[in-house]
Amino acid sequence: MATVRKLIVEVVDARDLPPKDGHGTVSPYVQVDYYGQRKRTQTVIKDLNPKWNELLEFNVGKASDVFGDVLELDVYHDKNYGPTTRNNFLGRLRLTSSQFVKKGEEALIYFPLQKKSLFSFIQGDIGLKIYYVDEAPPPPPPPPEEPKAPEPAPQEEAKPAKTTAPPPAEEAAAPPPESEKKEEAAPPVTELPPPSENEKPAEEPPAEAAAQPPETAAAETAESDQLPPPPPPPPEIYAEKQQLGQDDHIEMMSASSVSKSVPDIKFVGGINGPQPMARRPSGVPSYTQLEPTESMSIDRPTSFDLVEKMHYLFVRVVKARYLPANGRPVVKISASNYHVTSTPARKTNCFEWDQTFAFGRQSPDSASILEVSVWDPPIPDPTGVASGHNFLGGVCFDVAEIPLRDPPDSPLAPQWYRLEGGGSRINGDLMLATWMGTQADESFPDAWKTDTAGNPNARAKVYQSPKLWYLRATVLEAQDVVPITTSLKEATFQVKAQLGFQSLKTEASLTRNGTPSWHQDLIFVAAEPFTDHLVFVLENRQPKGTVTLGFAKIPLTAIERRVDDRKVASKWISLEDPKDEKRMYTGRLHVRLYFDGGYHVMDEAAHVCSDYRPTARQLWKPPVGTVELGIIGCKNLIPVKTVNGKGCTDAYCVAKYGSKWVRTRTVCDSLEPRWNEQYTFKVFDPCTVLSIGVFDSSGVFETDGPRDATRLDFRIGKVRVRISTLTTGRVYKHTYPLLVLSPAGLKKMGEVEIAIRFARVSPTLDLVHVYSQPLLPLMHHIKPLGAGQQEILRRAAVKIVAAHLLRSEPPLGRETVLYMLDADSQGFSMRKVRANYFRIINVVAGVMDIVGWINDTRSWKKPMATILVHALLVLFVWFPDLIIPTLLFYVFAIGAWNYRFRSRVPLQHFDPKLSLADTVDRDELDEEIDMVPSSRSYEVVRARYDKLRTLGARVQTVLGDFATQGERVQALVTWRDPRATGIFVGLCFVVAMVLYLVPSKMVAMAFGFYYLRHPIFRDRTPSPALNFMRRLPSLSDQLL
Repeated sequence: MATVRKLIVEVVDARDLPPKDGHGTVSPYVQVDYYGQRKRTQTVIKDLNPKWNELLEFNVGKASDVFGDVLELDVYHDKNYGPTTRNNFLGRLRLTSSQFVKKGEEALIYFPLQKKSLFSFIQGDIGLKIYYVDEAPPPPPPPPEEPKAPEPAPQEEAKPAKTTAPPPAEEAAAPPPESEKKEEAAPPVTELPPPSENEKPAEEPPAEAAAQPPETAAAETAESDQLPPPPPPPPEIYAEKQQLGQDDHIEMMSASSVSKSVPDIKFVGGINGPQPMARRPSGVPSYTQLEPTESMSIDRPTSFDLVEKMHYLFVRVVKARYLPANGRPVVKISASNYHVTSTPARKTNCFEWDQTFAFGRQSPDSASILEVSVWDPPIPDPTGVASGHNFLGGVCFDVAEIPLRDPPDSPLAPQWYRLEGGGSRINGDLMLATWMGTQADESFPDAWKTDTAGNPNARAKVYQSPKLWYLRATVLEAQDVVPITTSLKEATFQVKAQLGFQSLKTEASLTRNGTPSWHQDLIFVAAEPFTDHLVFVLENRQPKGTVTLGFAKIPLTAIERRVDDRKVASKWISLEDPKDEKRMYTGRLHVRLYFDGGYHVMDEAAHVCSDYRPTARQLWKPPVGTVELGIIGCKNLIPVKTVNGKGCTDAYCVAKYGSKWVRTRTVCDSLEPRWNEQYTFKVFDPCTVLSIGVFDSSGVFETDGPRDATRLDFRIGKVRVRISTLTTGRVYKHTYPLLVLSPAGLKKMGEVEIAIRFARVSPTLDLVHVYSQPLLPLMHHIKPLGAGQQEILRRAAVKIVAAHLLRSEPPLGRETVLYMLDADSQGFSMRKVRANYFRIINVVAGVMDIVGWINDTRSWKKPMATILVHALLVLFVWFPDLIIPTLLFYVFAIGAWNYRFRSRVPLQHFDPKLSLADTVDRDELDEEIDMVPSSRSYEVVRARYDKLRTLGARVQTVLGDFATQGERVQALVTWRDPRATGIFVGLCFVVAMVLYLVPSKMVAMAFGFYYLRHPIFRDRTPSPALNFMRRLPSLSDQLL
């Protein structure tokens, strides 16, 4: 049923408005404009924090150049209240339609009021709820009743039709006067047989057409074949339609025996192909006309300019009529050495298939003839023996004469073709369409393809991750949980909350009065649509075991949503006895429940995250650009399974960015699959990562091996692309190796070729402004989550996303989702520990180079450089304002110099050398791949534990050295060593007096020349300051 969309603006309240009436108050009202509609609220008299709680309803129109999709809200002070003579402006707000949500997702948001001009003084916030509502349109008014004509007499209906001559066309078209209508009788009509059961009764044809002699009808039909049909439909077509629709099994030639106007259609060979049957005039409603179908857009570009064009021969089989079939016929198509059989037809008024087939045209031995035939499936006789297929007819096409279609051309309309070659006299008609196209065609995603072996789960698909929310349950206290007759002893209570597979518990609360309190937050991950219940269970922990006192179930749809840090009202929920069928009252629980929409629910590792937007759509910012990904194909893949004694790979590719997942079609039995599919993703933050993975499908062919074994999709490799490394407008087309770590070591599974381009849709300043914004939403900084808690929530989010995508059609396997989301990235790995250590060394190496250069300078290894440093020292001491500009210019010079030596690799990829994957020990790889808890033998686990203890001893020593140096610094003023502290304090006093008396420039000059003195004036022993620091005490001697 059609609905009408409306926008609801709920104006709740405002805060901290400025006074405007001269008495320290204000009388505000709100005026809202949307799509040329203006509405306002009531005026709240003399209130700086007014509350309206009014609903303003607006009709949502189509996009136009006159009215945009911007909602403008203005707050004014009413001039009727106070000495002012005009409505004083208090603030404005402009919101776009991208910030509006559907009903049920709305939340109260406080927007800061904005200025109208630069010199306006504006303050305060306004609280709004904005959402869409789909309402049913009001029913149309009933039409006025028309006077009914008197029914004709039965004697006149019995008169033969040949006694009445048809009136002229002008008289038939002109309506008779009302006085004549009452007196004249209805003209006689020709009696027709009743329509068939499968066909709806057609409209009653005019009496003039029914009474027309066959000779006149044949003559007029012959004229209509030679001349174009006039706009008004001729009467004989209605008679023909009435005759044709009486029975599905009637032969087509029976109509021509009456009108003598249907010519005989002869079968033409495959050179020119069959000619389509003549169409009826467009103004005539006919059941043979194909209804247009709508194609579903999956956000794919129409240009496909990043990939290679792959040409296909498309055959769309729609339906057939007048087939002498006994069952549900099938269509067989032969083209390019492929023989395809359609599904059995659906029996309605016609036999319907509505299937599309795509035959690849890359091979040089592609056939030049397309054969389409219709077959009747075998029907078993009474003895149980089924006969062979019955050939009902077919058509042939010359492939060279099939038209070429390239989007955005309109889809090719199917046409009726006469079947020839069958055993019966009339074989029927087949409606189909054939054209040459590419993978950019709208019919390609759902078509049967030659490279997918007809597997229904092998087609390309676009998925959406479920919308994830953080559900915060604050357990405050409980009451009436202990009966009055119970003795006042200490009791320990605990609340367990469960949502699906997630279960959390509060800390134990010890109480004597039966009113335990916790004030503890429990955070869960919930996915839309909210169908689960949040279950609270109150438990009493006793020495003998835990006793359940009561439980409560709360539907998620009844929980409030918030998008900021405002306080949500708490509520009391009644607890019920789970063992009692009557659900008796056993106490009540005080909780605060709400969905936190201001957080981003992490489902990926933080360093490879593809989206940082908060859950609430109202807080989303417009995209800064789009990234177009072209998945071209793979090369040199390694067979990963054996089918019929032959190694093969059924590869498909998965790309993930933000909440959007794309999966290419599965190319069966090919070590060099070619997909050539292109997709587009919206970019909201350039500092994100696009992940692309290649997998082998396990559901195409039955592999050799145990039949009861459940084989998962095999990981072939993965590629990551950081969007911030892409230049705007440049196409990066490159081949990347697919690397997999296995217990045997690093293995190259093949290569994947992709093309990627980043296009900016926002101004350059907006893109630069993104780099100054926080990476995570504001709620992560106002009320941050702990690292451990966030990792637990991330694991729950990964499980929810995997379960959601597994229910899709075709399903996306759980192992595929876990691999793309790096679910096991936080596991322990000795290889990663060593690699991170070398990364730290590379970072510190720059600092060590600077320290080495300073030592070389003060050692006079390069006398000219040392003399230059002396000159710079004098310059900076006497002109200290030049220090910061000189340092910044030096950094600029380093960056400009390094631009020449920037990486020439098109895109950064996995580095085996940096990952230490090519030199790792096999035992360490086995430890990295092993699950938790370990499944290895006792001896292996013991050896790994001993190695880990050795590594831990080294880490322990390094941590102890850091602690010792820090404690020595603290000992300077703590008087643990009285003599050392006295020396340090006295020296500080002397230095302070010297700096008071001597100019700072002279001190800096003297210190610089002393530090850079020649080695002949320097002692080889360490400096006195370093010797003094090493003699200070630490707490290491107090450790056991």
